[in-house]
Amino acid sequence: MSKLRYEDKIDIYQKKKQGQSRYSLAREYSIRNCNISYLVSLIDKHGYDILRTTKNKKYPKQYKEDAINRVLINGEAIWAVAIDMGLSGPGTLQNWIKKYKENGYNIVERKWGRSPTMPKNNNNNNNKSKTKEPIEEENERLKKENLYLMAELEYVGKLRAVVQARKNQQHKKK
Repeated sequence: MSKLRYEDKIDIYQKKKQGQSRYSLAREYSIRNCNISYLVSLIDKHGYDILRTTKNKKYPKQYKEDAINRVLINGEAIWAVAIDMGLSGPGTLQNWIKKYKENGYNIVERKWGRSPTMPKNNNNNNNKSKTKEPIEEENERLKKENLYLMAELEYVGKLRAVVQARKNQQHKKK
């Protein structure tokens, strides 16, 4: 129902109360007929003021937990709880329940707003020295490894030379 304007929702409610069928209203406004029923029930329970909400409403953790417990523990219908609590649609409560179950029966608050592009550094000097130390240690390790490999290569070269010299001497003796 989010694509409907405030005026459209009022028109739907008034036309439904005047006797127009929800199927014809659903066709006229290009929405599902169950949304018509939900909208009418919501306005009957809470009045027109329930429609004047911000687009992205933030619900407290306790509010969500109460709604979820009413459905899962008390066995109430999602549709009835959503209308009673004044949610914009039953899908909101369904999503809360789904995420509640996915997170091991814990309510996780969704983070709002844009995530920071760069992390905050309170002590720039300390962070720089901490990152330099591992780099310098890595450089030292690589230098030692390089010297070892060069020595090993030189040893193998000399060993080949000795082996080749012995083979040459054996060929000369024969």
